[in-house]
Amino acid sequence: MTIIVAADENWGIGNKDELLVRIKEDHKNFKALTTGHTVVLGRKTLSTFPGGRPLKDRTNIIMSRDPSYSVEGAEVAHSVDELLEIVKGLDDEVFVIGGGTIYEQLLPYCDKAIVTRIDHAFEADTYFPDLDADEGWKITETSDEQTYFDLTYHFVTYERI
Repeated sequence: MTIIVAADENWGIGNKDELLVRIKEDHKNFKALTTGHTVVLGRKTLSTFPGGRPLKDRTNIIMSRDPSYSVEGAEVAHSVDELLEIVKGLDDEVFVIGGGTIYEQLLPYCDKAIVTRIDHAFEADTYFPDLDADEGWKITETSDEQTYFDLTYHFVTYERI
């Protein structure tokens, strides 16, 4: 599985259940990478999408511990083990797209992370693990510097060693 996340310079990814910043080119990159594939996300993340509905043109798997939870247009996994059973039968690239708890639970099962590294420190209450400090990960690709108004950022690919 591959994680996709946008993180600030302190690895902050969210504040008060919202993204730290919405960067149009980051969203375009996300859409280009995930369209036609499977995405895994938490119930709370789904609730932040327009209309609280699954992403179009993707197979959506929603993680929820609530055994009665269901959502139209998506499959639901109630545990990591259940999710792993579902995805092992897929002939597809699987992207883990958040939120914080889902990243934390699924990072050990991911071999790749595509991180939009934003060169700014925002106020954050949710963080992603610092892959730069983790000897189990290495950078394999970094984009040229990108800009969004006064922010600079890079698309950085990490792979598990």
